[in-house]
Amino acid sequence: MLLPKRVKYRKSQRGKIKGFATSGYEINFGEYGLQMLERGWLSNVQLEAARVAITRHMKRKGKLWLRMFPDKSITKKPAETRMGKGKGAPEAWVIVVRPGKVLLEIGGVPEITAREAMRLAAAKIGMRTKFISRHGF
Repeated sequence: MLLPKRVKYRKSQRGKIKGFATSGYEINFGEYGLQMLERGWLSNVQLEAARVAITRHMKRKGKLWLRMFPDKSITKKPAETRMGKGKGAPEAWVIVVRPGKVLLEIGGVPEITAREAMRLAAAKIGMRTKFISRHGF
């Protein structure tokens, strides 16, 4: 799973997820990308499932770039616990996703293969996404 080696603080605040992506909204490395259309949290499990789906479909040809990394910890209190007694323990790692951000990029494969691989990845992510191309078609 994807998670940071070290963090300054174990527990982070939830924060606001308003606005649109101010950076990382263009394709910089590959030829095709998967652009987010919704805002929310994307877990490290969802990202890993998308990565596995893409690499399996491409049969390990071409190259895949993960443009975002899960560096925000999410805490949860155990089930059937009374209120109070502090914040829960870190449970998962997430990415804060805003509309317009490019999550994944692919290069070195035909467009048909890339489009199908991104479709499989989008099914694992569970948010609305859009297939984009460097060529702009």
